[in-house]
Amino acid sequence: MAGEAARLLVRFGRRYAAAMRLATLAPICAIALFRAPPEHLAPTAAVAAVAAVWTCGYAWWLRAGRGTAPVALDVAVLLGLAASVFWTDAIEDRNTGWLRLLITFACVTCQWHTSPPVGGTAAVVAGGGAMAFYTAAGALDVDTTLVTGQMWAVPAAALSRAAWVLVHHAAEKADRMAAEAARIRGASLVATAVRTEERELANSLHDTAATTLLMVGTGQVRSDADWLAPQARRDLDRLRSDSGRAPRHADLVDLLRADLDATHLTVEFDAPARLVLPFEIARVIADAAGEALTNVRRHAGTTRATVRLSGDARALRLDIADRGKGFSPAGVPDTRRGLRESVRGRMSRVGGTATITSAEGEGTLVRLEWRAGDE
Repeated sequence: MAGEAARLLVRFGRRYAAAMRLATLAPICAIALFRAPPEHLAPTAAVAAVAAVWTCGYAWWLRAGRGTAPVALDVAVLLGLAASVFWTDAIEDRNTGWLRLLITFACVTCQWHTSPPVGGTAAVVAGGGAMAFYTAAGALDVDTTLVTGQMWAVPAAALSRAAWVLVHHAAEKADRMAAEAARIRGASLVATAVRTEERELANSLHDTAATTLLMVGTGQVRSDADWLAPQARRDLDRLRSDSGRAPRHADLVDLLRADLDATHLTVEFDAPARLVLPFEIARVIADAAGEALTNVRRHAGTTRATVRLSGDARALRLDIADRGKGFSPAGVPDTRRGLRESVRGRMSRVGGTATITSAEGEGTLVRLEWRAGDE
């Protein structure tokens, strides 16, 4: 199946052929009339009028693009015009130049909208037929150039076909390159989506089950703690929901409030009554905030934190602050993915930012910001 470039080239060939024949029509007819002697002006003008009417009709057919152009009829009309030399005495007047130009341009432009066999046959029949009529009318006895000049129609058509084949091959190559680029782009998008999904799954595992198991394994909590089983169920529900179909919109305030129950911290929560966002944005911000609160519980040495949400669906800011022991953000190893992926990485993927301000003994402030249109 032809690609976009090849289809456009076919359309261009028909229109350019029509434009070329129309552009050369006026000067060709003028030559016919100016070289005709007074006694032959009327029949020459009649033949030129027929040529003009047919050329305009054929050009309209080409530009309209309505099926296969009547190439055979075009050749028949051209041969009829060449045969008019018996009526107009054009051979005696040496007034065949305009016919030679008319037929040559027709043979050349025919190569731009036909197949090679059709175009080649049309050029040979039209050019060779005109030479035969001139010879029969006695052109060789008057001036051999009247016949030999018409011979150039076929070589000119051959050169036109060669050029058109090169252009067509270039269009096909462009289509192949575009198709390959589209394939590579599609594969890249799929790979990016897979990597994003894998990264988010890794983040979810880190923020839920892995964190809970690590706290049990390191002895931070007792394995028989009364909140451990409900927390494990929440972790499992969260992983299941991540693999399911998400709604289109969600209330960020509800998501934050639900996650606060799992922090086991005393949290001062200040937020609007509702803040509805696209689900993906709301879930990412809530998850990043949840990881920041998990870090407070695990590392800050305090059981209290403050969460403040301000803004609207166009721009918002979420602060998670504590008065714990603080840390040096620059000193966090690259192997620790909590702040790097679960907070900064998440916000970056939706066009937001995460700023961590902390120092030893000064507590920590995690500021999440997002603006519509930045993702």
